Amino acid sequence: MDTFWDPFLEPGVLVRHPTEIAWGLGQVQSVAGRKVTVNFEHAGKQTIDAAVVTLVFAGDDPRK
Repeated sequence: MDTFWDPFLEPGVLVRHPTEIAWGLGQVQSVAGRKVTVNFEHAGKQTIDAAVVTLVFAGDDPRK
């Protein structure tokens, strides 16, 4: 199994999907390995593979 860990992706963090702009602002609900569950304001709960999709932080990106 592939492993993925981004210490800045944690429950409560506000993010946006880089290509699904219409989903709006999302809040990370849980992180399990590379699977991140995000509750988006216009798309509801979505499970994102963080090894494939790099979520965009709402506000300053702490990884930079």
